[in-house]
Order: sequence, then structure tokens, then C-alpha cells
Amino acid sequence: MLLYILFVAGFVLLIKGADVLVDGASSIAKRYGLPDMVVGLTIVSFGTSMPELIVNVLASIQGQPELAIGNVFGSNVANLLLILGVTAIICPLPIKRNTILTEIPFSLIATLLVGFLANATLFQSKEGLSIGRLDGAILLFFFFLFMVYIYNIAKTNKDEVLPETDTPIMPIGKSVFYVLLGMGGLFLGGKWVVDGAVSIAQYFGLSESFIGLTVVAIGTSLPELVTSAMAAYRRNIDIAVGNVVGSNIFNLLWILGISAIINPLPFDVMSNSDIVMMILASTLLILAMPIGKRNAIDRWNGVFFLIVYVAYIVYLVMRG
Repeated sequence: MLLYILFVAGFVLLIKGADVLVDGASSIAKRYGLPDMVVGLTIVSFGTSMPELIVNVLASIQGQPELAIGNVFGSNVANLLLILGVTAIICPLPIKRNTILTEIPFSLIATLLVGFLANATLFQSKEGLSIGRLDGAILLFFFFLFMVYIYNIAKTNKDEVLPETDTPIMPIGKSVFYVLLGMGGLFLGGKWVVDGAVSIAQYFGLSESFIGLTVVAIGTSLPELVTSAMAAYRRNIDIAVGNVVGSNIFNLLWILGISAIINPLPFDVMSNSDIVMMILASTLLILAMPIGKRNAIDRWNGVFFLIVYVAYIVYLVMRG
């Protein structure tokens, strides 16, 4: 019973830890004059992706590769269908030009790259499919290219202010304390979530992949959900889609890359259906643009996204 209580408490620590870490890091960045655009596209994006990172690193170290892969794939599907669906119902989401022309295609490329590396045996000397250390290095290289893109965007949009970075400048000591407190909360919360997920999977006879694709994936996506929902509620909706798509790119290239370098991740052919689902979700996002009004994801698009996500969860239950 205690393990399950800690499992739930772990999600709370993950969400609050990410929030505190972002506040502290943003304050430090502002104190040293970093542009808001850079802060928003780096510190805030990294912060909302930290729960996935911590869970994956701990899962890789403890030898639960199915949980690590399931967490990334499940989080990405949840970001596109569940989070954008809920956010669009709150308020229609206009899609920025940069997101349409660059970030969504880059996210699709990242998905296809992961699928290729997971199924190819070019860099492997043993039998069986896996995302190995060299594969992880390739993913991190493409993440570096994405960061170069963010830097260029920051240079050309110096005057644009992102709502997520609207935090006060705190004393340097308090800022550092917030960063350390957030990191501690993320680590402890991540450990509780991983341990609880493995225990639940064993108790109910479920696969770690199923738990990672559902419970853990939704839990670690809560920071993105809160961010997008609050942006929609405050009518600061021009960045919601970009944040979600950017988070997906971080998950596939940065988090999965680091996880594979720590410990090669054996890949189950059945997980290809989850990769197909990520591609389908991105395709639905692209199709929603010409269908919706003013290149926006309308409320009925959001309802449809949620229906597709529920159908995906039903499929996972039947599969798992």
C-alpha cells in the first residue's frame, strides 16, 4: 500500500519539482540578461520535459527499458491527442507559422528517425532489435541541430515574450535554492514513479511497456497539460501547439538519446504500432490546419483528438 501511495505522490513531486525548477532557472536567466525567447524555448521546455527525463534515466539505470520506451512514446501521443484535445476544447488554438513549416515536420522526422534506428541493425553486432548507444548519439546529434534552430529563432524574435517565462527576478541565493529543490523533487518523484510502476505491472501481470504507455506517460505529461490549459484559459494560446510539438522533439531526441547512451534499450517489434500512432497523431494535427478556421485547431478538432486517444488506450488495454 505504501508503494502505491508513493507512486501517486511521485507524480505530485514531478509536477511541482518541474515548476519550481523552471521558476528558479528563469529567474537566474533573467538576472543575467538572457532574452525571454531563449528562456522560453530552452529552460521552460526542458523543465516541462524533466519528468520524462528523470523517469527514463532511472528506468534505464534500473534495467526497465520497456518502461523507458513506453514513457516516451506514450507521452508524445498524449501530448498531441490528449493535451491538445483538452486545450482546444477550452479555447481554439491558432497555429504559428514556424510551427507549421518547421517544428511539426521536424517532429515527424524525429519520429521516423527513431523508428528507423529501432528497427535497423546497421550498428548492432548481436541479435534482436534495440536502440543502442550509437543510435542514442545520433538522436542527440539531431537534438543539437534542433537547438541550433531554436537559437536562430531566438535571434530573429528578440522582442517576443513567452507567457511561461513571466516570473519575477528572485535573489540569486533563492533562485539557486529553487533549482536544487526542483531537481531533488524530480529525482525523488521519478524514483517513486518508476518503482511504483514496476510493482503495479508485476502485481497485475501487466507489461512495463503498457504501464509506461498509459499511467506513467500521462503522469509525466501533466506539466505540459497544465501549461497548455493555463495558456488557453488566459487566451495566451499562440504558443500552445509549439510547446507541445517542441516537447515531443525533446522526448524523442534528447530523452531517448540519453536513455540509450546510459543503457541500450531492447526494442519490441510490437512497439512499432506506437510509432505509427505518433505519426498518425502528427498527421491529424497537420490535417486540422486547413480544416479548422484561420489555421486553428477548433473545439470539434479537440473532441475528435480525445476520441482517437480513448480508442488508442482501448487498443493498448486489449494488447497489454
